Amino acid sequence: MSGLTLYHSPTSPYVRKVMVLAHEAGLLDRIALVPASGTPLDSGTVPLAANPLGKVPVLTRPDGGALYDSRVICRYLDALAGDRFYPQGARQWDCITLEATADGMLDAALEMMYESRLRAEQIRSAEIVEGQWSKISRSIAVLEDRWMAYLAGPLCMGQMALGCALAYIDFRLGARDWRNAAPVLAAWQGGFAARDSMTATTPPG
Repeated sequence: MSGLTLYHSPTSPYVRKVMVLAHEAGLLDRIALVPASGTPLDSGTVPLAANPLGKVPVLTRPDGGALYDSRVICRYLDALAGDRFYPQGARQWDCITLEATADGMLDAALEMMYESRLRAEQIRSAEIVEGQWSKISRSIAVLEDRWMAYLAGPLCMGQMALGCALAYIDFRLGARDWRNAAPVLAAWQGGFAARDSMTATTPPG
């Protein structure tokens, strides 16, 4: 199959998830990239006919309608690659829970960024920012305490999602220094960030 088109922004961590999977699955040569970006206040260049939510990533395909939400796109691409990165059996539930945790961390990090960048200074809420950070810090504590054995296992989409989430937190919220409270997770992230798929998708800036 050919004719897949990914509307993407290289700074979007959700796009990065998709691109990391495409690298790991050997699908890059089957996907055409089209730049697109938007914010909650302005859909920008996101194709609204393909995704009425006005977000990237969006994947259009020749055999059906557009797919959107990074988790949906990743499941589709993994199916094209032979179901390699969403494990079967009991481990699948850990994989998709880890992916959901990583995406929730990303959601919280983006809310923090939107609060500081999209809202006028006089109406910004420090309480909202700290409330979102508490979601991230709690998740990191749980990952450090309960998930390291899983993270040491075979590569899966949950690991890719987490690698991208932690990289985004480093990229945008590095001053929070999450590594200090989670040295084992930090060591895992250091190794994961060195993968070819991660270095090839490092955002600009």
